[in-house]
Amino acid sequence: MLDAPVVRRTPPLPGGQGANPHQQSAHKPTRNSGSLPTAKVRKRYWIILGLLIFLGVGFGFGLLAWDNPMPVGSAGFWRIAELRGTSVIVMMVVAICQAMATVSFQSATNNRIITPSIMGFESLYIAVQTGAVFFLGAAGVTMVQGVPQFIVQIVIMVGLSMALYGWLLSGKYGNLAIMLLIGIIIGGGLGSISAFMQRLLTPSEFDILTARLFGSVSNADISYLPIAIPLCVVAGILLLRNAKRLNVIAMGKDTATNLGLNHRFEVMRVLLLTSILMATSTALVGPMTFLGFLVATLAYQLADTHDHRYVFPLAVLIGFVVLSGSYFVMKNVFYAQGVVSIIIEAVGGTVFLFFILRKGRL
Repeated sequence: MLDAPVVRRTPPLPGGQGANPHQQSAHKPTRNSGSLPTAKVRKRYWIILGLLIFLGVGFGFGLLAWDNPMPVGSAGFWRIAELRGTSVIVMMVVAICQAMATVSFQSATNNRIITPSIMGFESLYIAVQTGAVFFLGAAGVTMVQGVPQFIVQIVIMVGLSMALYGWLLSGKYGNLAIMLLIGIIIGGGLGSISAFMQRLLTPSEFDILTARLFGSVSNADISYLPIAIPLCVVAGILLLRNAKRLNVIAMGKDTATNLGLNHRFEVMRVLLLTSILMATSTALVGPMTFLGFLVATLAYQLADTHDHRYVFPLAVLIGFVVLSGSYFVMKNVFYAQGVVSIIIEAVGGTVFLFFILRKGRL
């Protein structure tokens, strides 16, 4: 009697026919074609977002409750917290303006180094403040304060910037490089004129002017907020709605045009919204040149994606955490409340260098 033949079965190859799909997915991470391609990247993003929200709420509540003489929850506590709440609202407005304007401007110009400050917003603000003191004396500071003056400063900044954009981005030879070069020259010229006028001021007038030239939350008046908040919210929402178009614009003019986008029109719209945000922030609290650059760079490093739908929230939260944390330290540790630009440039610059050296790239 012959023996029955022995049939040897080979195990199915991973991923081949008959393979268990659950077993197959266990060998490699799940990927998709979205902005956050892997589960690890998505988890990291949401952890960072949650941590920033926690820090922002903590610093915000700390500014309201720390060293508050009244018991927590009492009527007196909330009355004092309401007075302090103006500063927290101003910080949120400035964080939204600086973060979204800088990220959008860098995408429109396809350059991660420059900021909207290069177009001369701070230089124009300094020139207006210096000119008021130079021609009107110490009383000139009060002459440029008030709601009408606040509106005029915003209109002048936005009007000059859009005239510059419309002139330099139109015509046969219009391009962003020439626009940025002219912006640098105008900013430098206004800075030189301001420095010349400051040298001719008396010591007392110079001291009064210096307090206005520092980016400070104390420069903001509560009467400015009914104008600043709607401008900030509307411009921010419009930029957020155009996040997908910004993703295409960031690829460059040729790529955006090949994908069917009207590059010049989209860039002009982004620059208009950027001008409104920067003019609002500068007229509200004064120059904060380094804040937007720091916030935008850290947002890209932490988000690890180029999708503006994910970069914008991180940038805004980083801006608020930096501002509120700096203000909290200055007020409760060094007892020098108001001026936060010192902490932002010292600590923020160190953190910025740490991430750059760690990543090895921008």
